[in-house]
Amino acid sequence: MVVETTYRVIYGDTDQMGMVYYANYLRFFEIGRNEYLRAKGMTYREIEARGLYLPVVSASLRYKRPARYDDLLTVRTRIISARGARVKFSYEIVDEEGGLLVDGETQNANTDKGGKVMRLPPDIIELLEPEEG
Repeated sequence: MVVETTYRVIYGDTDQMGMVYYANYLRFFEIGRNEYLRAKGMTYREIEARGLYLPVVSASLRYKRPARYDDLLTVRTRIISARGARVKFSYEIVDEEGGLLVDGETQNANTDKGGKVMRLPPDIIELLEPEEG
C-alpha cells in the first residue's frame, strides 16, 4: 500500500533563496509517515496512548533537486517491513509534474516511554504488515 499525501510548501520550509533544503525533506517524511498510519487505521496519538513510541533511529535520503516556496508536493509513503521492534518506511517526494525531488527511508524502533526498545505487539505488526502489490 502506498499512501499519497499532498503538501504545499510554506515559506518556513525554505532557505533565504526560497528553496527547500535537504533537511526539511525529513520533516515531509514525518508528515507522510503520520498520514500512512492514519490510512492504516491508527494515529500516532492512539499508538502512544498504548504506551508505545516509534522514534526514528535512522534516516537516509537521496536529494535530487529542491522544491520551492508554494510548490504542491506529493509525499508517497509505504512500509518496507514491520517486525520485531522495528518498522522501515520508504518515501518518494514528487512535484506537481511527477518529477522526483527526493527519495529515502527511515527506520523506527518501538520503545516504551523510558526509551527501552521493545517488540511491537502482534496487532501492530499485523496492521503495519506490507501489502502485496
